[in-house]
Amino acid sequence: MRPRVLLGLVVLALPLSGCGNSSAAKPAPPPAPVPAAAVPTPAMVTKIAVTPEPSVSEAAKYDPKGRRDPFLALDLQEGARVTVAAAKLRGVVRSGAGTLALVDTAEGVGYILKQGDTLADGRLVEIGQDTVVFAVASKAGAPTNRVILRLPE
Repeated sequence: MRPRVLLGLVVLALPLSGCGNSSAAKPAPPPAPVPAAAVPTPAMVTKIAVTPEPSVSEAAKYDPKGRRDPFLALDLQEGARVTVAAAKLRGVVRSGAGTLALVDTAEGVGYILKQGDTLADGRLVEIGQDTVVFAVASKAGAPTNRVILRLPE
């Protein structure tokens, strides 16, 4: 053999030789046999009773306790339509993070809006000291009208 090949074989064989004690390592004992009673037989499998788990609709029930169920759609009166013109401005909040408008709809639902947010049929375009301005389009593609809400005096 060539010296380089022989050197390579010696380098590869070094990690295979044990470190420390030169005696050979003892082999691991064989695993203990599994008792015959622990292995299920087909007769044992058929005797196992399976109880069905409750479905999601049975497990998660909402108890309204006199409140409206938030998972159901709002029921509006026939022909009623939520509009920005029927909303009321309740407050304007100014902070380092920006300006927010507190607006209530005719149904009494309150919203905290920032410039660019939409409410019903309009988009909030401006927040002043005591007013907010919404751009409202009667239908898609139509020119927008401006609806101004003022704080009550």
